[in-house]
Amino acid sequence: MAPPPPPPPRLLLASHAAVRAAASARRGRLAGDHHPPQVAALRRGDWVKLICGASFEDAADVRNLSLVYTLAGVDCIDCAADASVVGAVNEGIDVAASIVPSVQSPWVMISVNDDCRDLHFRKAEFDPEDCPPDCSKPCEKVCPADAISLERVMIEGKHSQSDPSSGKLEGGVITERCYGCGRCLSVCPYDRIRAMSYVRDPTKTAELLKRNDVDAIEIHTTGKGTDMFNTLWSNLGDSINNVKLIAVSLPDVGDSTVNFMNAIYTTMQSHLQGYNLWQLDGRPMSGDIGRGATRETVSFAVHLSSMSNRPPGFYQLAGGTNSYTIESLKKAGLFQSTTFAATSGVTDCQQAFIGGIAYGGYARKIVGRVLRKIPAQFGHARIEDHPDYLLEALQEALSLVGPVKGYPTLPSL
Repeated sequence: MAPPPPPPPRLLLASHAAVRAAASARRGRLAGDHHPPQVAALRRGDWVKLICGASFEDAADVRNLSLVYTLAGVDCIDCAADASVVGAVNEGIDVAASIVPSVQSPWVMISVNDDCRDLHFRKAEFDPEDCPPDCSKPCEKVCPADAISLERVMIEGKHSQSDPSSGKLEGGVITERCYGCGRCLSVCPYDRIRAMSYVRDPTKTAELLKRNDVDAIEIHTTGKGTDMFNTLWSNLGDSINNVKLIAVSLPDVGDSTVNFMNAIYTTMQSHLQGYNLWQLDGRPMSGDIGRGATRETVSFAVHLSSMSNRPPGFYQLAGGTNSYTIESLKKAGLFQSTTFAATSGVTDCQQAFIGGIAYGGYARKIVGRVLRKIPAQFGHARIEDHPDYLLEALQEALSLVGPVKGYPTLPSL
């Protein structure tokens, strides 16, 4: 029998927790602040949310991502509204707490939609038997989630690699890994890939909201009208009162954006018992592409900063966020800049206009490339069983979370 894996080097991991605690102490709390630490972070402007993906349902990866980013100090982990995925997030948080007992547990948020036109709620689909056997498989190459796997197989004893036209392709989309980015749709030379959209079942969502390990909900809306939002809100009923935070994710729809937001807020207001947040969704699912992807969400924030009639609530960036987002926010004068605001649950206080940043595709990319280094023979590996990889992944996560939180620069591990 193989010996058990060595435990993670806890002293080194604990040192990261100590650095975070020291940075937090230096920042200090706002005067008279009696709110949860997650809300205090929103008020300071250093809230960080990990987006696992509204449609990403690979529980093993979600677990490991949650573990790493909990250790890195995120305030919230946003995941698919699926019981097994919620369980994976909480397992990752629990393991992080077993490694560094003083770590702050992030809020767990589930994402739902009111409209099947929302790009976050779709899956790629195609039949590999419809694909020419000699296809160069550009869909497999372009997928950021490794959600497409195609293999040439032999037919009638002929080896398909030596004669591609004599074989066929098997495999296709790994549904639980596809999060709907759509990059495969445009690269298929034969136009064989379809996007299958869906709406989360509000009845199942309401049941999830009754769990004691779900703290927040995010409702994605397209900005194309309030009727579908109102219907979803009504269907969720009293279950919405079980959460601490209600977020609404929406795109910038131009001059009508603020009026749309105020209409949404009017719908929510009568049942709003906790905090509310507006997620400014710039360029969805694009943060891993490069520097330019972050421009739209920062432009969205600049647009709203000039509007005096914007609705109450915290504001947070998403959609194209990456390592360049803070630089762009600083250039716009919006990084942790304060404003005198009246906010749901927080009135007459100075707080940051942009409460924080949500990182999705880029956050998954930098830690995912470490997860992929774990040898395949370990199957669905638990990253804590591989201390070197755990520390490497944590370093990657800290490189993203640290600049928002104001952590001191850490040496390479």
